Amino acid sequence: MTLAAVDSRTELSAFLKSRRARLTPADVGLPDYGSTRRVAGLRREELARIAGVSVAHYTRLEQGNTRSVSSSVLDAISRALRLDAHETAYVHRLARHRPGKAVVETYAPPRVRPALQHLLDSMEHTPGLIIGHHADVVAWNRAAAALFADFAALPPQRRDFSHLHFFDEEFRALHGAGWREVAHAHVAHLRALTSRAPVCPDLLAHVDRMRRDSAEFRALWADRDVVVVSHRIFRLRHPLVGALELEAERVELPGDCHLTGMDLFTAAPGSPTDAALRRLAASTDRRASAS
Repeated sequence: MTLAAVDSRTELSAFLKSRRARLTPADVGLPDYGSTRRVAGLRREELARIAGVSVAHYTRLEQGNTRSVSSSVLDAISRALRLDAHETAYVHRLARHRPGKAVVETYAPPRVRPALQHLLDSMEHTPGLIIGHHADVVAWNRAAAALFADFAALPPQRRDFSHLHFFDEEFRALHGAGWREVAHAHVAHLRALTSRAPVCPDLLAHVDRMRRDSAEFRALWADRDVVVVSHRIFRLRHPLVGALELEAERVELPGDCHLTGMDLFTAAPGSPTDAALRRLAASTDRRASAS
């Protein structure tokens, strides 16, 4: 199956329109005279006025024409749209992209250096994962398998957080009422990854499959939200040890360009969650690798 690379011009156009549609005149300090608006949100001329650019200039950009657009103009438009740092970086990356060639869907799990697996294994009570370019789990330790899923038992092509979030009922139950928030952040993080260069063919193929197979994923993808997740708090309810409050940190692996990073899940020393993780790690018979 052949997939075209992300059309950055089309995506930039759709993204700017979606952010403009979320703003009202009152949001940006403009008068609203109560007239019927043909489109949701701000008009182009209103956004251009706030950003300090010409309507023609903004219109060209919203139509995907990024020729000669300056960083200062992109910053001004991002401020006018009330974009956060991640969304602003997304706009810059899309504006700097150039059309790419078609890519071919493949699946080749990334290789993990033995030293990285040894590092994971040394953390007996700290769940740890090594993540690939489309949130695929390419390595893990026994504590992570006990906490999240029996990764060794999953087919490699489904050993990723998209499939866990949208097709695994036990994983969804683990997150309880917080599932939608975490799933939203996951999808928004995937969108951020698709704007980076070079774009990983497996990532594009993965998103395409998820949009086809999951209506929930498709709906969240259509929101066009962008998030770069580097740390967060997870509140889980595990069927064996009960309530857990975990601090998640992503550690970058700059020497391993085929990997997104290492995710570690910790708890305050001496806390109930710390004790629960120790009980969980001691009781599991799940393996720390697929081999």
